[in-house]
Amino acid sequence: MIRPIQQDDVFLADVDRAQGSAAPDSLHVWWLGQSGFLLQWQGHRLLLDPYLSDSLTRKYAATDKPHVRMTERVVDPSRLSGITVVTASHAHTDHLDPETLVPLVRSNPGLCLVFPEAIRSLAAARSGLPPESMIGLDAPSPGRTVGPGSISEATVGPFRIQAVPAAHEALDCDPQGRLSCLGFVIRMGSWTLYHSGDTILFPGLTDYLREARIDLAFLPINGRSAERRVAGNLWGHEAATLAHQAGMGSVVPCHYELFEFNTASPAEFEARCQALQQPYHRLQAGGRLTLGPRSRP
Repeated sequence: MIRPIQQDDVFLADVDRAQGSAAPDSLHVWWLGQSGFLLQWQGHRLLLDPYLSDSLTRKYAATDKPHVRMTERVVDPSRLSGITVVTASHAHTDHLDPETLVPLVRSNPGLCLVFPEAIRSLAAARSGLPPESMIGLDAPSPGRTVGPGSISEATVGPFRIQAVPAAHEALDCDPQGRLSCLGFVIRMGSWTLYHSGDTILFPGLTDYLREARIDLAFLPINGRSAERRVAGNLWGHEAATLAHQAGMGSVVPCHYELFEFNTASPAEFEARCQALQQPYHRLQAGGRLTLGPRSRP
């Protein structure tokens, strides 16, 4: 099994150390495995789609689709503190995990959860949060506006979070027309980040992201194969090409090296980035990326 480069006490010490170790507008990012990331900016912390339990391994242990872990857990979620907001891009448990969310909620009074409005009932059940701490979003997509009564962006602390459509094979909606899967564009200070959630390419995505002027993106690279019997994602070469065509400052690959049946090598992603001269950062689980002050013209 892969051991995180930083784990438990060492990981937590690095998070605390980073808080006062760089210029005020520096951005710190840690990969938590799968599509989970911890962001820290000016002492404020945001969690993107964390999965920090073994709930899926236990759930599928006696089935014909075992979720065998490849990488050890980075940290117990109950030990993470100072979290302002957590995102959940869609309903799959590796993005909306009750065994991660409930301990986080207990350890972080005032924490808010941002998620697709279409999955509000499930998000409430899995997090245990009261309505005032839950922010459901929807996003316009080609040929449609946001669903009735929905909002497309929210500000929590210093983080402005805007919903972007995501096609986890398709642009799926609930009966009210609200998207079930989202990505998020996150702005703080001079930074603009993009977390795609689980998605494949679809018309309009590249143009939208080019207009958003993304400094750093987090994109899945595990691809899609019918024999896995799960909804698919970008392949590595597709993620690299999307980043290049959308003019992204840099890109971090994710959604690999967690479950044996649903992973891919990052080699294809890296080779395509190099061929396109697209800047990228490959993190190890528990590893930190620190980027200095950024201000695009």
